[in-house]
Amino acid sequence: MTTNIHGDTADLLELALEAARLAGGMLTVDRPADLGVAATKSSPTDVVTEMDTRAEKLIVEFLRARRPHDGFLGEEGAGEAGESGVRWVIDPIDGTVNYLYGLPGWCVSIAAEDEHGGIVGVVEVPTFGETFHAVRGGGAFRNGAPIRAAAPVPLDRALVATGFGYTAERRTRQAAVVAELLPGIRDIRRFGSAAADLCAVACGRVNAYYERGLNPWDLAAGAVIASEAGAEVAQIRAEDDGSNVVVAAAAPLHGELVAVLERLGA
Repeated sequence: MTTNIHGDTADLLELALEAARLAGGMLTVDRPADLGVAATKSSPTDVVTEMDTRAEKLIVEFLRARRPHDGFLGEEGAGEAGESGVRWVIDPIDGTVNYLYGLPGWCVSIAAEDEHGGIVGVVEVPTFGETFHAVRGGGAFRNGAPIRAAAPVPLDRALVATGFGYTAERRTRQAAVVAELLPGIRDIRRFGSAAADLCAVACGRVNAYYERGLNPWDLAAGAVIASEAGAEVAQIRAEDDGSNVVVAAAAPLHGELVAVLERLGA
């Protein structure tokens, strides 16, 4: 089956927005007071709650009912090849630790992509009452209003967001990079959600973001939004374990940060 991507873009966006809204509402209203860890993945700190799996099921079932020929890739196990040329990439709760502890900043991340990359990206942040979205070639928006990445600043005046992996070995290395980087920038921010970090770049809340070890579902929607807002989003320093460093910032700050991260062995 062949899909006319351009003809379907508005429909894809509408579906992603509705699915993210439904999941965000369910996660807010139905969050148990005694929510606990249901499972762990790569390490004891890489947690899954019952609400992660419930939200992914809601999103997949909603989208599949309306586009049965599409593929799916979800953090909590959804995986189908599909026949349409469109694949949905879903993180039902990006920032699960924030959600587990009752902290703000967690979000629902949904992207639709084809063989050329992201078509549509939606990040729903219920605790902030914000919905970010972008369509390839169509700009980026927060609650329907256009957004742009911050005007470039020198690296020493850049507010930089980052995140940390789940294994002790990776965190040790990342901490060493931060220790070297921090004296040469304005400051570091750590929000706990890659999708939220990329949206922060997109709307100018931070000047840049970098992190090693993201998965496709962490990156897919936020990368579309940041790119459409005028930031460069690149993956550098691939390693044998399959990880790389995602760097997002407007040019020329992007190039300056990449050069420093390369030198530091991020």
